[in-house]
Amino acid sequence: MTNIFEQPRLLLIVAGVVFLGVAFFRDLLPPRRAWIFWLLPVVIAVAAFGIDYLVQTDREKIEAVLAKASRAVEREDIKAIEPLIWKNYSDSVHPSKQELLDHFRERLDEPIIEKIVPAIVSLDIKPSEAKVIFTARVMFDPKGPVYEYQKMMLFKLEADLTKEGSQWFFSRTEILTINLQPAGWKNTQGGGEIF
Repeated sequence: MTNIFEQPRLLLIVAGVVFLGVAFFRDLLPPRRAWIFWLLPVVIAVAAFGIDYLVQTDREKIEAVLAKASRAVEREDIKAIEPLIWKNYSDSVHPSKQELLDHFRERLDEPIIEKIVPAIVSLDIKPSEAKVIFTARVMFDPKGPVYEYQKMMLFKLEADLTKEGSQWFFSRTEILTINLQPAGWKNTQGGGEIF
């Protein structure tokens, strides 16, 4: 079902129908007041874009959190990553938020990532939690140690998000695949690591 708060298409279609109705019935309208009816489709179209701009849905907030996390990792900015992680974070390797941040500090101490392009595969939103499966195309920094072996990798991840107030935070993140091969956080640790 179309959500008018995410997509203005429904109200734009209504504006189009109203425009056609006004055009069809304009001969029945008194000439002095006919211009008022031409404003109706314009008002509806402006309202469609105004609602889309002013109201931020949970989906849009989650997309924004993914984008912020991607930009923070690109910039190797742990301080920008920290507020996106929920206080009770845990995953299969990192039992706490602090251990995840320590992992990032260890891995992001030198230039590794140049750009990350996230794309949502599926999103299941409940009132205070969400599960998102997304891909992240990671382009490596030419000055970094990984670039000589691999210029790009495709990650598929599953993340649980928790809503506190009106904000969404990562509460669990698992790596599902790397370059379409089954993988996990263990592939980013020491030993047989990918990077």
